[in-house]
Amino acid sequence: MSVSPRPATPDRTAQIVSPDPDERTRDRVLAAVLERGPVSAAELGDTLGFTPAAMRRHLDALSGDGLIEVKRARSSATGAGRPARRYVLSQRGQARMGNDYLDIATAALVQLGEAAGPAAIEEFARTRFSGMEERYRPIVEAAGPELEDRAGALAAALSADGFVGSTKTVGPRPPRAPRPLHTPVASPFPSVQAQPARPVMLSVQLCQGHCPIQELASAFPAFCEQETRVFSRLLGVDVRRLSTLAAGGHVCTTHIPLGRTTAAPAAPVTPDAPGDAAPAAPPGVAPPSHPATSSIHQQGRP
Repeated sequence: MSVSPRPATPDRTAQIVSPDPDERTRDRVLAAVLERGPVSAAELGDTLGFTPAAMRRHLDALSGDGLIEVKRARSSATGAGRPARRYVLSQRGQARMGNDYLDIATAALVQLGEAAGPAAIEEFARTRFSGMEERYRPIVEAAGPELEDRAGALAAALSADGFVGSTKTVGPRPPRAPRPLHTPVASPFPSVQAQPARPVMLSVQLCQGHCPIQELASAFPAFCEQETRVFSRLLGVDVRRLSTLAAGGHVCTTHIPLGRTTAAPAAPVTPDAPGDAAPAAPPGVAPPSHPATSSIHQQGRP
């Protein structure tokens, strides 16, 4: 004797599995942002097969719940134009989607440290970042020999991995010397001589606005230390961390020195009257040097 299935069963199962179809859809969107972020709404729509209106509705809902946030980033190809809106998981979104494995990883590393010591944790972190170094090296090398270009390529690679990388050059550019209209003539007054250019340091700040392993790095600083060493090897210079998200900073900032350059020289000082000129030195005695022309290594000495 055949028994007809009860029509209520599928409905009851559907209610248990998916009480809210929109919630399941937003979980898919959240997972896509976690995997591809920082990602634009158009890219998400193409990946998930949603119309722009549907995509916007789900993103607005996730943003309103505090699960995602907007990062503005310029195109890595041209760097020009208005910064695009790209989405990444917020800390609350990471707690919903990714903190389970972070909790497990943290517990495992605690046990590893207790069993094998801090050196074992450092070696684990080194191994973890060796893969990043291998993937990033051809990208950085393709940018050429200029350090600023290499830092920009590194920032673009970090953005592709969800770190929201960017660079900013800090310090004055060396001035372009104007073409002289006539041959300069040395002035008889020492105070009228042109002052020397002032040495200054030029640098790049590499910033990361997001860290997928922020809580793990907070518990184990070796992860930040190993990442910094990877940056140094990729760029070929010693770099220094100014701030990290793991330590409570707003962004991770890495200082990359470009070298020493010169600022614009000070304007020459012209005496107001002939009587203001420095007196001539006695025969056989060198004239005193102007304080502005003294070596920076001698300033401040008694």
